[in-house]
Amino acid sequence: MRWREPMSLDEPKGQISLTLNGTEITLSASPTARLSEVLRRDAGALDVKVGCNAGDCGACTVLLDGAPVCACITAAGQAQGRAVETQVGLVADDPDALRLAQAFQRHQAAQCGICTPGMMVSAVALLRSGTALSEERVADALGGVLCRCTGYRKIIAAVLDAGNTEDTLSEGGVGARVARLDGWPKVSGAERFGDDVPPADALTLRVIRSPFHRAGFRFGDLEAYQAANGLDLILTARDVPGENLFGVIPGFIDQPVFAEGEARFKGEAVAAVVGRAEVLDAMGAFPVEWDERPAQLTPKGAETADLVHGDRADNVMCRGLVARGDADAGMKDAAHVVSGQFSTGFIEHGYIEPEAASARRVGNRIEVQCCTQAPYMNRDALALILGLDPEAVRILPTAVGGGFGSKLDLTAQPYVALAAWISGQPVRIAYSRAESIATSTKRHPSEIAMKIGADADGRLVAARFDGVFNTGAYASWGPTVANRVPIHASGPYRLPHYEANSVAIHTNTAPSGAFRGFGVPQSAVAQEQLFDLLAHELGMDRLAFRRLNCLQNGDATVTGQIFDTGMGIDACFDALKPEWERALAEAKAFNAAHSQIKRGVGVAGGWYGCGNTSMSNPSTIRAGVTSDGKLMLHQGAVDIGQGSNTVIPQIFAEALGVPLAQVTLVGPDTDVTPDAGKTSASRQTFITGNAARLAGEALRAQILRLGNVGEGAAISFVDGLIELSEGDVLRRIELPEAEGYALEVQESYDPPTLPMDAKGQGSPYAVFGTAAQIVELEVDMELGTVKLLRFLAAHDVGRAINPLLVEGQIEGGIAQGIGLALMEEFLPGRTENLHDYLIPTMGDVPYIRSIIVESGDAHGPYGAKGLGEHCLIPTAPAILNAIADASGARIHHLPATPDRVRAAILAQKDLATT
Repeated sequence: MRWREPMSLDEPKGQISLTLNGTEITLSASPTARLSEVLRRDAGALDVKVGCNAGDCGACTVLLDGAPVCACITAAGQAQGRAVETQVGLVADDPDALRLAQAFQRHQAAQCGICTPGMMVSAVALLRSGTALSEERVADALGGVLCRCTGYRKIIAAVLDAGNTEDTLSEGGVGARVARLDGWPKVSGAERFGDDVPPADALTLRVIRSPFHRAGFRFGDLEAYQAANGLDLILTARDVPGENLFGVIPGFIDQPVFAEGEARFKGEAVAAVVGRAEVLDAMGAFPVEWDERPAQLTPKGAETADLVHGDRADNVMCRGLVARGDADAGMKDAAHVVSGQFSTGFIEHGYIEPEAASARRVGNRIEVQCCTQAPYMNRDALALILGLDPEAVRILPTAVGGGFGSKLDLTAQPYVALAAWISGQPVRIAYSRAESIATSTKRHPSEIAMKIGADADGRLVAARFDGVFNTGAYASWGPTVANRVPIHASGPYRLPHYEANSVAIHTNTAPSGAFRGFGVPQSAVAQEQLFDLLAHELGMDRLAFRRLNCLQNGDATVTGQIFDTGMGIDACFDALKPEWERALAEAKAFNAAHSQIKRGVGVAGGWYGCGNTSMSNPSTIRAGVTSDGKLMLHQGAVDIGQGSNTVIPQIFAEALGVPLAQVTLVGPDTDVTPDAGKTSASRQTFITGNAARLAGEALRAQILRLGNVGEGAAISFVDGLIELSEGDVLRRIELPEAEGYALEVQESYDPPTLPMDAKGQGSPYAVFGTAAQIVELEVDMELGTVKLLRFLAAHDVGRAINPLLVEGQIEGGIAQGIGLALMEEFLPGRTENLHDYLIPTMGDVPYIRSIIVESGDAHGPYGAKGLGEHCLIPTAPAILNAIADASGARIHHLPATPDRVRAAILAQKDLATT
């Protein structure tokens, strides 16, 4: 559409006087406006985060005359004449808050950091109250603030430790519990996320979306509507200068920026309006007429339903297969065979930061600031949409307030980029919570049938897996899920005869995409529950059954791949054994004394291949030394809370042989940092870490040659010089003047994998991470409620580059596994907020003890593997196995809500009496 000069629109406002962080201010704002909006927009208090605008997430918590309130549901007029305190002011001026911030650093209590302001402000109110601290009181005081990253345990520990004056560990190489290098901005309130960075004069963009799961549509007179409502710009598919498509997998680039003719899911974009925010608030109904059409929301019946994509033969998006031996023949020879059908629903990522982006045109280039997990993928996709060379697109990632896979995809970026390109003005967008949940990708719903057989001695002989996955209206990462699941559905166990089939089906729902595990948690729900049934049939201990059958070095996986080193699942099970025996004994004694409340113990194992499946998957790292002796590390891997901004510099510093404090981190920014690949598939520590190791080693060799010293010489950067010490000899090197770097290296690493053949045989991953978890819980047999008591989690990480970060990842993964098992299910059109869609709160996550297993790995940097995915995979099946152990009721369809648990208990009783 044609660009119009902005109209003048003045909104009458009142005067609100308040004291903000000790300073008296007067703001021109409506007294009925949200306090959060006024503080952010008019007072510049960007440490007040907005995650829901409904009082559900608590990220916007401030102190109002000392009492914590959600600023998003507090009218600005309520602050008249009162004192408002935010995270920034508290940490700067309150000794309790400063000590709390230091404790958050010590305990790694801030991961992505988006919930941290709400957590810390609430904690300060508790500390000021003088109440004796306990875990229960901390959980009660902070329970209204949601976190999706940490699992809450580190936050509780930090608050309990807030009176401690112990120093935070800030130095150390591989193996040291170094505090996050990017942690202080998060705990001080200085960190900037996607909605914190747009310029004040940026226009606002809002997307017009389909209200129906499937509908045809046609527009009215858009030019007349634009003029009548004072809009600066209206965008539709006809305004896209390049391809009106985006996606992530070659061959499956199928999602339009704006739908053309038909919307395929509720919330799909058909147009966008651009203007000043107050103009958009006042505009009339958008001129679009809808023709609702029959929609297919589940794979059941999809074979006879209307085609989601009319140019295809059916609604099958893709299939996956792994076959080894003869599963059917092996099953006939098995002494014991068990089978079952299992299902999971849509799971929402639930990051506390909704999607946000802004863009500006700079000559013939476009610059986009956004919360993303994949800067270079964003760059290349936007270039395709805008019809530009990739070098004409610059992506500047902001801090990311949680990702877990969904922020790999394009969301808000195409709209602001297109609007800024056409208008020449900066443009911003921030999704509402409802918009985020309705339109973002989800964990694939699954319908799984599985059968497993074992011989009379308890050794696995055969398994067959058939999984149907709802991939939604567009492909997103569906092909990755369909291909990864058959490899992983065996779990980390020996299976000589195996066949796993998967199929991803298109439906009229929001696309399913990447979510921490790429489909593997769904398959583990089936496989690990059937293992318990097999152990029961055999009369074997459930942990012993898994230990007997687990892969060890030298064993072939179901794809025929053999690892000579680094297959550490046996060590994980061995680490659990003492606590397993204790837990079983305690549960038996408890159950003998109680009738309504029964205690159960569950165990499950899991594995995950790090990186892309059988595909090139490189990362590149650049490093240099300036003429005045500054050491710079260009690291393009996006830290979404997992800790790459700390772990990768630790690896680089170790390889170079210098203190961590001498490394200055640069990036990510597609103009200045090379492509470190996407933050997904547990790949950054392994792959980018290896690139960082190679870069450190290359720069070290360059410096040693320059100084003509041996390999054992020590390197340090002092007063603009490089100092080299070898024995009693000390040499100082002055670097020459240079326009860029006086010394520079760039190194890449691509893990060795091999393609898989038609039966899924090959070497899809260079590294597998493994895990085993025990959970103890109680089930109320009359109510069906489940109370989690404790977790024990043993994880083989190869080598823990930073054990503090490892623990945080394990605890956060377990928390998400709890949600998958017990409470989370997205229902399109129904659960589009954080009070209808439930994620675990601080009161839902029990004590967690992490056991770090270091098996070493032949490929990882210093033996390290990835961790992000496999810390979630065993959690849900362990919980389901514990529920069955306590109650006798087996849950096949998640989540295991109280009504479903109670129904399963009653069904078990009915079965026992017939």
